Amino acid sequence: MLKKVVILLTVFVAVASFVSAKKKQEPLGSEENPIIWAFVPSGEMERVAAGAREVADLLYDKTGLYFETTVATEYAGVIEALSSDPPEAHMASLATFAYVLAADRGVAEAALVSVRFGSPTYNGQIIVRADSGIRKVSDLKGKTFARPDPLSASGWIIPMLTMRAAGIDPDRDLAEVVDAGSHDSVVAAVYNGDVDAGASYVDARSRIEGDHPDVMEKVVVIEVTQDIPNDGVQFVSSLPEDLRAKIVKALLEIAETEEGKEALKTAYQWNALEEHDDTFYDPFRQVLQAAGLNIEELQN
Repeated sequence: MLKKVVILLTVFVAVASFVSAKKKQEPLGSEENPIIWAFVPSGEMERVAAGAREVADLLYDKTGLYFETTVATEYAGVIEALSSDPPEAHMASLATFAYVLAADRGVAEAALVSVRFGSPTYNGQIIVRADSGIRKVSDLKGKTFARPDPLSASGWIIPMLTMRAAGIDPDRDLAEVVDAGSHDSVVAAVYNGDVDAGASYVDARSRIEGDHPDVMEKVVVIEVTQDIPNDGVQFVSSLPEDLRAKIVKALLEIAETEEGKEALKTAYQWNALEEHDDTFYDPFRQVLQAAGLNIEELQN
């Protein structure tokens, strides 16, 4: 009996290895070996997932390539997927700081930057309840604070620098920092009084206005940050150049169609896409360097 079990186990391992090897041999972009595009929700996860799937379907129609979309819970997981060998993600839509971190590790290259409200840059905001008594950044000492993700540029990195400039050490002076999971959730946490303050992109309050029509009155902005490069589409560094060029061309064409615009808006509130390489993010790097911040250390 033991001999039979060993034989069966050996056969199973051999078959599994054969299937795995066969998948690796299939060309990237085939049905058996799809291109994996990793997203991180800036808002409601179900909405992001639905929009991502719509964009992937439009890409298939344009290119004949198969795509698998996945929505991660945090940026760090996507960076790890890009870093894997072989990659567990071939494309990503990372926010500014997360992209800079991935690029500095040599695992991601920028190709497209999103456009919202006519601009490839955006701003962060620090928000509080109108009845909180908090009127300026220095009032945040001893308060609880919500952020969407520790790698969010608008929801944490730049607001953190803003707090430091106002004499607040976030690590020491905030009573608690809560990872809300998305910008929508940050606004909801402040609205509901679960935290004293929070940070998000401008103006994430509108994302919950349907459920909370009075959010603009109850949740107020006490600080708006400097310009931040938008998120976009990045590729794992090992992706073949011909595939990358084909996908970029298709996405730019899709972004010009009504169907494509609606899908991009559903996924990430993107209005358009522009081609930009890594140098587009250099001014943001300079801000971090001027503040004496270590990129790797900031992810913790």
